[in-house]
Amino acid sequence: MLILSIIIVFVFGLVIGSFLNVVINRLNIHQNIISPRSYCPKCKHTLNFWDLIPVFSYIFLKGKCRYCRKKISWQYPLVEFVTGISFLLIFFRFVDINNINLDFTVILEQLLIYFFFVSILIIIFVYDLKHYLIPNKIIYPAILIALIIQMLPLPAYPNISIQNLIIGSLIPGIFFLILVLVSKERWMGAGDVKLGFLCGLIVGFPNILVALFISFVVGALIGIILIISKKKDLKDKMPYGTLLTFATFATILFGNQIINWYLNFLGIM
Repeated sequence: MLILSIIIVFVFGLVIGSFLNVVINRLNIHQNIISPRSYCPKCKHTLNFWDLIPVFSYIFLKGKCRYCRKKISWQYPLVEFVTGISFLLIFFRFVDINNINLDFTVILEQLLIYFFFVSILIIIFVYDLKHYLIPNKIIYPAILIALIIQMLPLPAYPNISIQNLIIGSLIPGIFFLILVLVSKERWMGAGDVKLGFLCGLIVGFPNILVALFISFVVGALIGIILIISKKKDLKDKMPYGTLLTFATFATILFGNQIINWYLNFLGIM
């Protein structure tokens, strides 16, 4: 049963990852994500079902379009695979595989909520990495849905108090807004303010502090490496949305453990 569940979750993640690729690509060209059918961005040929099998089609076609033989972007299989792995990590994080008395409905509800949040984080991660932009068409609906989820009495979702929810969303929102105003959007953009608000809604307080810490540390390390390798200088922008989405996902998985470790280190617990 466990092996079957792992396979189902991973395959579901691959399929969702394929859809996320469509969303990421069509957002930039302002095209409907439902219609037209998937097509090769190079030759515009409509793709058949066997051209769209996540990861496997890319491998079978050796990374080239079946019709024009031009290279397929690595983004497609990578996003699909990462989504599959991310869904598995969520599965192992929130499902107690040793408890056979778990309510299936509660399990499914919890997984679907986090699968949704992870999908949003992946879209923003890739889109900001490619275009240095956080799309409003994604961030606004995501904030609204996150608010609804937090307000509903869902037994599967972690109980974050209203106070911690408000604090968790306002800390990054206000902090980023100050940085935007002070730097006149040289350090980060208005989209980062909205993203910070969303991430605070997802993980709450004090976990949002973990996400902020991870994002700044990882960003500093990457920045130092890029500067030393002379690929960027101090004036170049960094896709902070990419860093914060990664940090938020890491916090979903390990935030409580990090906080407990830190409190134990300080001798508070």
